Amino acid sequence: MHRENRLTLAGSLERMAEPKCFAAFLRTLFRQDWVVYAKPAFGGPEQVLCYLGRYTHRIAISNHRLVSFDGNTVTFRWRDYARGNKQRLMTVSADEFIRRFLVHVLPKGFVRIRHFGFMANYQRSSSLDLCRHRLEMLPVIRSTEIAPAVSSWVCPKCGGTMTIVERVTAVQLKWRFVPICFSDTS
Repeated sequence: MHRENRLTLAGSLERMAEPKCFAAFLRTLFRQDWVVYAKPAFGGPEQVLCYLGRYTHRIAISNHRLVSFDGNTVTFRWRDYARGNKQRLMTVSADEFIRRFLVHVLPKGFVRIRHFGFMANYQRSSSLDLCRHRLEMLPVIRSTEIAPAVSSWVCPKCGGTMTIVERVTAVQLKWRFVPICFSDTS
């Protein structure tokens, strides 16, 4: 990215725009042994999604914090961080409660999750293609790239020509599989 002038270096980093300065900076990084410690998530991908879901899909106030509603006022629990992180009760008018709640509702078109790095919107498709290439995965055939029908592929039921709609690897199949549990009640 540096060679292609795709890095924005401003302020105290402005001098790093010079190739010699940037190369010297990289040399200092290569002098140190970097240890990356990564281990699989406990419980698997489902647990990771549940954990992240609590943060990415959280609402302004959860039901367990609501104490009472008498038709005119709402009483709820809140945490007073300024005074020793103590839980306190607050009672406000129903209109004020709704106003405070709606302050946390995003306008139409806004999203809570911002993707960055290789998942950033402006480069996601090309980055994922590069990741698939480096991982030696089959390329994904997008709906605009449907392969032409092969005349030797004939439907055993109706005799019609079959068309490839999508190629799926074993890993992709695994992620699409949703286990169905049957219980014997007899």
